[in-house]
Amino acid sequence: MRPDYHFGNKSYYYDGKYGIQSTEYQILAPEQQQNRQPGFEYVMKPLPIFDNPNYRGSGKLKDKVAIITGGDSGLGRAAAIAFVKEGAKVVIPYYDEHVDAKTTKDYIEHLGGECLLLAGDITDKNFCQKIVEATLERFGKINILVNNAGVQYQADSLEQISDEQFDWTMKVNIYGMFYLTKAVLPHLKSGDSIINLSSITTFYGDPQLIDYVTTKGAIVGFTRALARNLALKNIRVNAIAPGFFWTPLQPACWVKEKIPSLGADAAMARGAMPYELAPTFVFLASDDSSYVTGQVLHNNGGQIMG
Repeated sequence: MRPDYHFGNKSYYYDGKYGIQSTEYQILAPEQQQNRQPGFEYVMKPLPIFDNPNYRGSGKLKDKVAIITGGDSGLGRAAAIAFVKEGAKVVIPYYDEHVDAKTTKDYIEHLGGECLLLAGDITDKNFCQKIVEATLERFGKINILVNNAGVQYQADSLEQISDEQFDWTMKVNIYGMFYLTKAVLPHLKSGDSIINLSSITTFYGDPQLIDYVTTKGAIVGFTRALARNLALKNIRVNAIAPGFFWTPLQPACWVKEKIPSLGADAAMARGAMPYELAPTFVFLASDDSSYVTGQVLHNNGGQIMG
């Protein structure tokens, strides 16, 4: 149940039956806000934790090549780090977050991995084609596509969503995924994997994210239809629906007062750091999920069950 308001580390809500209720929850971050999309990770306080030092790779993605959109920061960065630890080479298309992208590349190279950065706009299908061409030129193949990049804007009503915002949200979250998947698909082979990022908001319908929820719901449908279309080719297509993770998407979207309470309504009464989602990316990218396709995996601390 979502909190109606909060104070300190306690959220309060009216449940309609038992009156005002409260619950303790863990705060990941204090109030803060960024006035741009996508946000910058390097200015967040605290900085997101994208790598679990206790995670040891076992070669599950040895010699694989992965494209991870938005892999410069947030959940995409966590996926990239885990993939590299498992032996993959990564290509990271990103928009204009150059500082974050360089940090990710430097970290990957410190681990002994290889990373190709490509700055551009995935709503441009020509750029999506260039991503594929650059990947093949550098690494010779593509095995994994992670459609992670996205934007999210807070609006209290449908009337507050401008035509321009709706159009941009659709283009980044849906068109970019469509263009890049279409460009990558001819180069995928049996055993390869596509991973799309949906959202927990799809499953409870966040009233302040109407256009974002619309796109994330469309991603679920795209995932299921494409999974059936490619099943006999043994190319798996799955989605992840994260709950609240501490990524640049959050301060770039919400008013600063809401930040401390995000994740409070999960059963575990907390949000999560990006590294906690990394093993799910590895599972869906590797042969560990060889009989898994068309599925949506929920990593949300128990906020949505069933």
